[in-house]
Order: sequence, then structure tokens, then C-alpha cells
Amino acid sequence: MPTQPETAQTAIPHAQTDYSAWGMYQAAHWVVKLVMVSLTFASFVTWTVLVFKLIELAVARGRARRSVRTIHNAPSLEAASAQLFTQTDPAAFMAQAALIEYRRSDPAIAAAGPDGVKERTRSVLDRIEVQAGARIRKGTGLLATIGATAPFVGLFGTVWGIMNAFIGIAETKTTNLAVVAPGIAEALLATAIGLVAAIPAVVIYNHFSREIAAYRQSLGDAAAGVERLLSRDLDFRHIAPGA
Repeated sequence: MPTQPETAQTAIPHAQTDYSAWGMYQAAHWVVKLVMVSLTFASFVTWTVLVFKLIELAVARGRARRSVRTIHNAPSLEAASAQLFTQTDPAAFMAQAALIEYRRSDPAIAAAGPDGVKERTRSVLDRIEVQAGARIRKGTGLLATIGATAPFVGLFGTVWGIMNAFIGIAETKTTNLAVVAPGIAEALLATAIGLVAAIPAVVIYNHFSREIAAYRQSLGDAAAGVERLLSRDLDFRHIAPGA
């Protein structure tokens, strides 16, 4: 009696039966698994950076606004520096650094004029602003990297998975869609995870770019306020008391 032809299911004894995301992960090739784990970790990093940077930026912008308001309302550079003495934000450092430079230059101002102290103060304020911007940007580079590379990493996992699916087709000598579909689905899952990791990273990076630009604008306002206080103090040096 002739035997029944071997079905696709018996031809591939380990054919996938669990079509959930976890089942597809377990059935995937180890390279595809590695890609999925890497992308999942990248997604975790994205959300971790989001939480920490939201808190950091909220605190930094709040301090900067208070310091800018203090600088704007202060009658002199020394008064602003005294009011901000206990503060540790870059705007407060600007007022203190400008006062230090002003005091160091005081003996030479009468002979050399005010231009030198203004130039040196501008240089100090610029460096404080640049350093503060570099500190506040820490972590956002990870978001840019994840957003740019995650889709391609996922695509690599997909290509590898589909390649293995076609190898399976060649080995089993069958084109039954029920046989090849699980392997292709596993491969496409890697691309899906790559997009899940990349899209939030890009959106969050763009959001932080805008927030950091607003923060740096606050620092620019602080620097401009400090320069106005310094210029005013220099002008009042030439006014005799009681005049």
C-alpha cells in the first residue's frame, strides 16, 4: 500500500506553532535574537534618557529663569553676585565670574580704559555658556545614534531571517506558504522592533533640541544682563559721589 506523501509539517518537525511576539523570538535564529535584544535595550535607553533629561532640563531652566530675573532687577554687578552667591547654575556663575574679572582689572581701568575688562568678561561668559550647553546636551547623542541606526539594525535582522527562511525552503524543497511564513514573520519582527526603538528616539531628540535651544537662550539673556551691569558700573566710576 503506498504511503501518504510527507506533509510540510512533518518535513519540518520544528515548525513554529506559537505566533506571538515571544514565540517568534524564541523560534528565531540566534543572530536575529541578538538583533532583537539589542534593539529592545536601545529602546530602554531611549526612555531612560527621556526621564532623566526631562528632570534635568526642568530644573536647569527653572534656575536659569530665576537667575536671569535677579540679574535684570539688580542695581549693580556686585548686588547681583551677592544675591546669586548661593546659586550653582551657570547664570549665577556668570555674575560671579564677571565680578571677579572686574575686581582684578580695577587697578588698570583708569589708565587702560574699560574696553579690556569688557572683552575679558565677554570671553569668560562665552566659555561658561559653551560649557553649560555641552553639559546639558549629554545623553542626547545616544538618542540621535539610536534614531539613525535602529532601523538599519532591524533591517539587518530581517535580511538575515529571510535568508534563513529561503535556505529552509531550499532544504525542504517546498514552497508551501504555511512553512515559510513563520520564518519570514520572525524576520519582519526585527524590523518592527527597530522602528519601535527609532521613532521615539527621533521624536524625543527633536524635543530636547528645542528645549536645549530655549535653555541656551536663557543663558544668553543672563550673559547680556551681566554685561549691562558691568557697563553700567564702569560708567558710574566716572561720576563723582553726590554729583
